[in-house]
Amino acid sequence: MPPPATPPPATLPPATLPPATPLPATPLPVTPLPVTPPSATPSPAMPSPAMPPLATPPPDALLNLHGLTRDELRALIVSWDFPPVHAARLWNYLYYEAVAALDAAAMPDIPARLMERLRAECTPDVLPVAHEAQSADGFTRKYLLTLPGGSRIETVLMRFTGRVTACISSQAGCAMGCVFCATGQMGFTRHLTAAEIVAQALHVQRILKAQGERLRNVVLMGMGEPLHNYDAVMRACEIMRDGSGLALGARKITLSTVGVVPGIVRMADEASPIHLAVSLHAATQKERLALVPAARRWPLDQLIDACRYYVEKLNRRIFFEWTLIDGKNDTEAHARAVAKLLSGMQAQVNLIPLNPTSGYGGAPGRTDAAKKFQSILAACNLPSTIRQPRGIDIAAGCGQLAAEG
Repeated sequence: MPPPATPPPATLPPATLPPATPLPATPLPVTPLPVTPPSATPSPAMPSPAMPPLATPPPDALLNLHGLTRDELRALIVSWDFPPVHAARLWNYLYYEAVAALDAAAMPDIPARLMERLRAECTPDVLPVAHEAQSADGFTRKYLLTLPGGSRIETVLMRFTGRVTACISSQAGCAMGCVFCATGQMGFTRHLTAAEIVAQALHVQRILKAQGERLRNVVLMGMGEPLHNYDAVMRACEIMRDGSGLALGARKITLSTVGVVPGIVRMADEASPIHLAVSLHAATQKERLALVPAARRWPLDQLIDACRYYVEKLNRRIFFEWTLIDGKNDTEAHARAVAKLLSGMQAQVNLIPLNPTSGYGGAPGRTDAAKKFQSILAACNLPSTIRQPRGIDIAAGCGQLAAEG
């Protein structure tokens, strides 16, 4: 990675956010943001019900091995007076071999005494499959997975030329409330633990391994807002990136956010190596607020300032997602507006024709409108792609996940 650029002007000072500070569920109140430019006018406060508390296991709960980093697993095994080599072997079984149970037959190199201790005090996180569906497109398979406590999430396996991608969830439900998104329409249930996030990648890895393949790409674009669950998501990414385990390259992991400004700033300040995608969908505050309620909490000008801060600090581009909705945001004027908004920024726009959901009546942008939109962006030296549809018939496409199988 190139060295960080010179810090941006004083209107956007570097921010160090306190770790593990939970963001509220919708409706979202307004508090001062570290990246608010002086000219910005604070949004009116909104009433905010108490957010459901994060799930905390009882004191006698088994330790989830998939929530530990490799160093933490080593420290645990050594604290039990076993040689660290056994931690390395266990890590290999959990991630490279993707073994789903603490079983002596599946882990023959683990001593019996250690296996007994592991089974008494620990567990791997394997999420039961409640339902799975194969798309007629032949490239997409969706899995409805059950969490402890009964909540369900969806994970999608997608095949593209030369790669397989797992689309994984970071929350059960979502508090952001985007009007065209099925997950947003269902509301927020709870955050996922790091282990539950990792477990989804391992679920896909086991399927691929049985076919002689390996998982190489992950997108945190499933259910939930990843930056609303920042610490668990980043811990999961660290575990998935470990070179002795799943060994996913940092540039093979992409996190998509609706625009949680403090999280974007924190990613910049912490030099997070994974890709960042921002769900933009509109180039004015008024139009964005109609689609993305979180824009009341983090207005468009604050979001763009945070994105410029990220790009300048890390010298890395951002992917901006733009859901094309017929007649609402797919015109030539909209294309010129987004090109102007992102002018001078290292950016790429991913154009995504709207996928149908029961809670939103809009229609997808037409193919000719999408191509014209793309040509205008190209003329403004702004690269873009038109997203290939995947799994629409099984509600596995972007914005369609609702934990309904």
